Amino acid sequence: MPKSTVEPKPFIKWAGGKTQLLPQLARLFPERFEGYHEPFVGSAAVFFHLYNMKQRGELKASMRRMSLTDSNDELVNCYRAVRDGVESVIGWLEEHKQNHGPKYYYAVRAQNPRNMGDTERAARLIYLNKTCYNGLYRVNRKGQFNVPIGRYKNPSIFNADELRAASRALDGVTIEAADFRDVLKRARKNDFVYFDPPYYPLSKTASFTSYTEHPFGKFEHESLALVARALSEKGCKVMVNNSWTDFTRRLYFGFKRVELKASRSINSKAGKRGKISEMVVVNAR
Repeated sequence: MPKSTVEPKPFIKWAGGKTQLLPQLARLFPERFEGYHEPFVGSAAVFFHLYNMKQRGELKASMRRMSLTDSNDELVNCYRAVRDGVESVIGWLEEHKQNHGPKYYYAVRAQNPRNMGDTERAARLIYLNKTCYNGLYRVNRKGQFNVPIGRYKNPSIFNADELRAASRALDGVTIEAADFRDVLKRARKNDFVYFDPPYYPLSKTASFTSYTEHPFGKFEHESLALVARALSEKGCKVMVNNSWTDFTRRLYFGFKRVELKASRSINSKAGKRGKISEMVVVNAR
């Protein structure tokens, strides 16, 4: 069987996803590392980018040990299901694609994913993610997905070949629901740890951390900075993305802090969308 030429890439949308920032981030990636860990997996854009670089021979990294973790159980299940049962996920997505419409969308949204098998549950997440308003993942305090249907005439729900490519990339990767602090037990000297947490808000009204029923607040940001320092002292190569604010710059005093420009469209008010400053923190090349 000929080797597939399809490169894996993110198959879900995620607020703050790093696809558009990859050209800027890539210049700051460490040149050499061993294991790779991503405690806020989100769309996994950085993981897939590094995997593709490795496959093309552009990355001097062994990546023998890789872990993708997140506190969002639905997201973690989705990556596991694509890794372990991609054909079943594709089958469920075909059914969603054939039946898509407002009535069907809200019926699927109302379902309890806990009553589903892993691959059906994963397909539900992908379907809702690709057909909901603005590709937004948001839950209420009960952990229930509550985003209305998007205004798409013919949404591109999935690409089977890209899902299969993602499955191959995820093969052998540790995928678990875990707190970001757990990376302290996983990461070893010379490993690369990439953090992309829910950003610290630019203003009191700009906060969006509803990826799970547990908000990510100031205390969590302070804890994350302590984890980054502990990993740095351990000999790990660390990168952290966050908003460009006085608070976040103070948190990472002593690290290299670089200002990046990114276009963000998550704001419901079109006039407030556009280029904003983001921060990337690195401790070593």
